[in-house]
Amino acid sequence: MTGLMEGMSQIKPVAGGRRRTWITLAGILFVALIAATWIWRNQNSMADAKSKGDRGDRMIHVVTALATRSNVAVRLTANGTVSAQQMVAVRPQLSAMIRAVHIKEGQFVQKGEKIFTLDARTEDANLSRTEGQLAKSRADLTNAERNLERQRELFRQNFISQAALEVAESQVEGLRAQLSVDQATVQANRVARGFSEITAPIAGRTGTIPVYQGSLVQPNDALVSITQIDPINVSFTLPEREFVPLQQALAKGEVSVDVVLDAVGKQTRTGRLIFIDNVVDTASGTIGLKAEFSNADRHLWPGMFVTVALAPRTLAGALMVPVQAVQHGPERKFVYVIGKDGKANPLAVEVRLIQDGLAVIEGEGVVPGMRVVVEGAQNLRPGSVVTEIKPRGGGAGVDSSMSESTDRR
Repeated sequence: MTGLMEGMSQIKPVAGGRRRTWITLAGILFVALIAATWIWRNQNSMADAKSKGDRGDRMIHVVTALATRSNVAVRLTANGTVSAQQMVAVRPQLSAMIRAVHIKEGQFVQKGEKIFTLDARTEDANLSRTEGQLAKSRADLTNAERNLERQRELFRQNFISQAALEVAESQVEGLRAQLSVDQATVQANRVARGFSEITAPIAGRTGTIPVYQGSLVQPNDALVSITQIDPINVSFTLPEREFVPLQQALAKGEVSVDVVLDAVGKQTRTGRLIFIDNVVDTASGTIGLKAEFSNADRHLWPGMFVTVALAPRTLAGALMVPVQAVQHGPERKFVYVIGKDGKANPLAVEVRLIQDGLAVIEGEGVVPGMRVVVEGAQNLRPGSVVTEIKPRGGGAGVDSSMSESTDRR
């Protein structure tokens, strides 16, 4: 009995250990099943997100614009300098003292207006002397002509010889010559007397006046300079490649030229081209030009720097796109064109004109109405599928007014 009890006590612990082992294994299997389910679900979610992301990457958003064809007036721009058409330094024609100064510095004068008066007492005396000599010569000539008539009558009556008659005739001819000399002398003295009254040779604005009443002046002394203000010229240069179009436009008629007086471009003047230089500057490869402008309001002033613009030629049927659409490849320029299938493909082009956000392009396959990529081209590859969206801040349109600077690309 005692041995049986000891055997049963040994069997019970073994059975309890097996139960705990099975419970532990079941718990481990349950936890592993839960972990596997969680990992499987996460992997499926990541795969779905990756698949959606791949589909999003393949669809690229771009902004496009329509290429249009139109006649484009090519406007050339350059920096110009305002210059006076005339600037005269007034100088005296004789040595004399200034009796009166009739103008002020910076005054506008008209042509023929009196500006200086010189002391002319010496010239007055010379003029009076020569006029007296002229009167004497006229009286002597009149007396000699009367004597000649008497000598001719006596010669017809054979009271005097031929030699006596010729002496009378020679005397008359000599007095006539003397009269001509005296008349020329009087005229010269009158001219000299007129030099004492100095008038403005042109209409314009006076500069500084370095002399005063009582100053003694010589013929080489500058009394004042007068600068013509209205009309006025603007001098500028353009590249020599524009010479032929400019010459052709000038031959057809008047070429309008605009100048901008302020930085914002609100003050402008319109004039006309009046001069093309006869040589090209070999150092800079430019040709000199001048334009004339009305300047009644005196806003243009000699020495000012202004911006000049003119349109001597027109590109007929030019194809235009926004300049952002032109991409620079390793060999040549191109644009991305959106096809009917919604894919973007590059098209090689040549740029004829680029300015003010617009470009005139040429190339095989370039036609009006095609849609070109303006924004988002950096993300494209040939054959990329795109979605067109509206641009930020307004549409990307193409304007038909084009302009070209002297640094045309």
